[in-house]
Amino acid sequence: MSGNHLTDSMVHRSGFVAVYENMKMQVFAGSSNPVLAGKIAAYLGIALGELDIQRFPDGETFVKIRDNIRGGDVFLVQSTCRQPNEMLMELLIMVDAMRRASAARITAVLPYFGYARQDRKDQPRVPITAKLVANLLVAAGANRVLTMDLHAQQIQGFFDIPVDHLYAAPVMVKYVRDLQLKKPLVVSPDTGGVKAAYAYSQMLGTGLAIVAKERLGPTEVDAYNIVGSVSGCDVLMVDDLTTTCGTLCAAARILMQHGAASVRGVVSHGLLTDQGLQRLKASPITELVVTDTVPPIDAQGFPVTVLSVAELLGEAILRIHNDKSVSSLFRLA
Repeated sequence: MSGNHLTDSMVHRSGFVAVYENMKMQVFAGSSNPVLAGKIAAYLGIALGELDIQRFPDGETFVKIRDNIRGGDVFLVQSTCRQPNEMLMELLIMVDAMRRASAARITAVLPYFGYARQDRKDQPRVPITAKLVANLLVAAGANRVLTMDLHAQQIQGFFDIPVDHLYAAPVMVKYVRDLQLKKPLVVSPDTGGVKAAYAYSQMLGTGLAIVAKERLGPTEVDAYNIVGSVSGCDVLMVDDLTTTCGTLCAAARILMQHGAASVRGVVSHGLLTDQGLQRLKASPITELVVTDTVPPIDAQGFPVTVLSVAELLGEAILRIHNDKSVSSLFRLA
């Protein structure tokens, strides 16, 4: 290369020139979900990269990369959950370390994107924390983001770098089909999830109903009406995440009151708390189906089915690395 002429194997991205041809693909795991990261690496047929992640006595996080990543195509797997502040800071430090170690491209893989519920100013003097997180990831040095089932799709627009947004629907739908329910019906437990519920209903070939709710507080929900008929149906309540299970359990009660034969929860991110598990046990929900985007917790005897999205994320990583389209992976229907 001479002067200002670039070869075909070089691409200009985000203010620097990176050589993408023949880059080595490397996958690293943060502390939040190493099991999922290991499954992704196994799907890709590679070993996880070696990282030292330590906590100093005062609580500060220290990261050291054991592998040579110079000129590499690096993917960092980290869900910002359970301890979202810790996991987010750890991710930012990992990204910064990768950038300073001369990785050619850094993709932050967030199977679960924390703070996604704080995506708008719905009252005076509150932050838009999802936008803040996007700014932090870009400032740290991430060149790309891969995530799954965002709470609000417009969060993709908070980033000034490419975002690949996958859906767990293909994995969930395969499991539901195998159940061979007599009269399945997809229900959105609130009006905000209607679009996703409609996509599930189209994939499963079922009808659609909607539960209207009123939120009484951060952990309290009152479901008060149903749009559509659920009588005699095996209901599949579709949502992107649940923590205290207030929405799901309130909706399940009113669905049973209107004649539903059974109620299952189909939720991408199962961020269950002890309060949520106790509510599930006291509810008419017969099963909760979740994915491994966040580490599962002890369900204390309640039937929770955990489906893996490792192959879906692994295939997306492979296509990103090879500069191939991932659109067929994040199509809902």
